[in-house]
Amino acid sequence: MASKPGILTDWPWTPLGSFKYIILGPWVMETIHSIMVKDPQEWDLTNFTVIPFMLWRMLHNQLWISFSRYRTAKGTNRIVDKGIEFDQVDREKNWDDQILFNGILFFLANKYVPGASHLPLWRTDGVIITMLLHVGPVEFLYYWFHRALHHHYLYSPVIHPFAEHIVYFALFAIPMLTVVLTETGSIIAIAGYITYIDLMNNMGHCNFELIPNWVFSIFPPLKYLMYTPSFHSLHHTQFRTNYSLFMPFYDYIYDTMDKSSDILYENSLKRKEETPNVVHLTHLTTPESIYHLRLGFASLASKPYSSAWYLWLLWPVTLWSMVLTRIYRRTLVVERNRFHQLRLQTWAIPKYGIQYRLKWQKESVNNMIEEAVLEAEEKGASGEELNRYGEVYVKKHPQLKVKLVDGSSLAVAVLLNSIPKGTTQVLLRGHLTKVAFAVAFALCQKGIQVTILREDEYEKLDKSLGTKSEGKLVTSKSYSSCKVWFVGDDLTEEEQRKANKGTLFIPFSQLPPKKLRKDCFYHTTPAMQTPTALENVDSCENWLPRRVMSVWRIAGILHALEGWEEHECGYTMSNIDKVWEACLKHGFQPLKVPTQSKS
Repeated sequence: MASKPGILTDWPWTPLGSFKYIILGPWVMETIHSIMVKDPQEWDLTNFTVIPFMLWRMLHNQLWISFSRYRTAKGTNRIVDKGIEFDQVDREKNWDDQILFNGILFFLANKYVPGASHLPLWRTDGVIITMLLHVGPVEFLYYWFHRALHHHYLYSPVIHPFAEHIVYFALFAIPMLTVVLTETGSIIAIAGYITYIDLMNNMGHCNFELIPNWVFSIFPPLKYLMYTPSFHSLHHTQFRTNYSLFMPFYDYIYDTMDKSSDILYENSLKRKEETPNVVHLTHLTTPESIYHLRLGFASLASKPYSSAWYLWLLWPVTLWSMVLTRIYRRTLVVERNRFHQLRLQTWAIPKYGIQYRLKWQKESVNNMIEEAVLEAEEKGASGEELNRYGEVYVKKHPQLKVKLVDGSSLAVAVLLNSIPKGTTQVLLRGHLTKVAFAVAFALCQKGIQVTILREDEYEKLDKSLGTKSEGKLVTSKSYSSCKVWFVGDDLTEEEQRKANKGTLFIPFSQLPPKKLRKDCFYHTTPAMQTPTALENVDSCENWLPRRVMSVWRIAGILHALEGWEEHECGYTMSNIDKVWEACLKHGFQPLKVPTQSKS
């Protein structure tokens, strides 16, 4: 085995990174030029279809990726239990390279292969010849090449080097070149053939069994002519069995079929939806946040949430997704994790952040949350974590066995432990939430002065705390006295700019403030580093770094781990010290206080 990769290991355009698609520039410009200078009757129809077909292939693949992640999260008919981690997402972020590679080859073939530029839209004989050639030489040659590759070379069956893609395309090109050179080909035949390959390839790697048993009962020979996802999954877990492309026929002939193929297939079909121990309810923040979900673009979901300019190009898809959220009024499972013996799921409510603040949306949002709570109760979940106080659901359904946890006590504990040692006064500014009231109270009890800028906010806090403030709650118009600010959703840009140089902003809300000051420090929203025992973590949570989880999510996990029976919702708070100690005991670690700002 070579000590370092050879010249055909990486894709040639890897150094270009996100700008790799500029290599299509010459062909795109040539196509545009021909449209502008040639008569419509002389246009090269084949050349015009390459870019749209590439876009279709990307959409087709992305739909399979999203659907597979959704079904894997639900657990229905799941095949392999092994989760995905960030390193796998990083390895597979170039999944579109083979589409780019094929696109270049199609442009070249159209230019240099005789007859390619004059393909008709449809020919029946070309379709028949294409499929016969695939079933014959392509499947046969692929089987022996794949078998030889695994027997003589040690490499990961997940990561395919560039050289392997060259060989694969050469095999798949046999039917296409044949119909082109024999003048029996057509644009639809070639597009349909590649779509068929994408369909079967994605189905084989989707990690859930979707071929029902009755299909093989109606036509038994199909068992040898079409593989199933479970059949191909054994190739990736056992490595030296089930080599066939899409037809198990050759594995049966040459006795390389894994003996457990039929058992795994039957067991996968019988597998029911996984029952969670803890459910975390979340929601979309902005219309573009659909792409950052685990079900969206894997490479975006594996990085802290941020807006990307190229997402504006997808505005038709974004608009359609907003329409779908109006139609689809149920939560959907977007993530599945495991922590020791706990089964964790994240359910997304198809509502955006702004809708939570609109009065006319209040009833709709509450109804959807209530439905999610009752669904979790029906599935036997032992913990439920909500983004709202949730007391209305407990009063409305007093028989609930599921525990509602809003995470406020852990949020307060994390905030108190985010203050630099020796701090004697802090400034509290922002929309006064349950967490804000609790933080103000805890700070006053610790002898730390809490300064309030606005009179209305001071009156609300003073009325709530009364003598419990120990005289530490004060009002002031001065911005210069405090170097530590606890900030919420209402913080204005003007107020940020008035802060002293070196001020530390600590958000007590779930959304971070906009980072305007390069000379100030910004802490994350309340969150903690997760232990390595938390499995299947491959997406970032909102604006948080990798493997950092918000306290509102951790709180539900702690409730289940500790077996606590009380609800934490409404204006009820759990014991802050008890929650903090339990959090540390189970391996969650506090984040470091930032020592330098980031723009």
